[in-house]
Amino acid sequence: MVYGIGIDMIEVERVEKACRNGAFFTRFYTEEEQVRFGGRTVQLAGNFAVKEAVAKVFGTGFSGFSPSEIEVLRDERGKPYVKLYGRARKLCTDLGIDRITVSITNTKDCAAAVAIGEKEVER
Repeated sequence: MVYGIGIDMIEVERVEKACRNGAFFTRFYTEEEQVRFGGRTVQLAGNFAVKEAVAKVFGTGFSGFSPSEIEVLRDERGKPYVKLYGRARKLCTDLGIDRITVSITNTKDCAAAVAIGEKEVER
């Protein structure tokens, strides 16, 4: 059963400018994201859009947790997935969300993401 859906879109150039500020880069991205995607602005923009979309799934925005508590990685085939930490993970559990599925798309100028939070169907 779908609990919530979130969508976000951001200009790649906006993320590039923001990431020049080291404080933004370390506040919004986990250490793993910084290592894997540092300098890859399109991927960082996609990750940012995913974080916003996940916050919309929760219905809270970033109230009560920070963007770095949502980590966006890619599997061996490039499919994005999220790992939640700290208060974001607790909120997800409290809301009864069992799975969050995400998708990212981009052009050279914009990145967009959608997130779907699902609950297991009770029988």
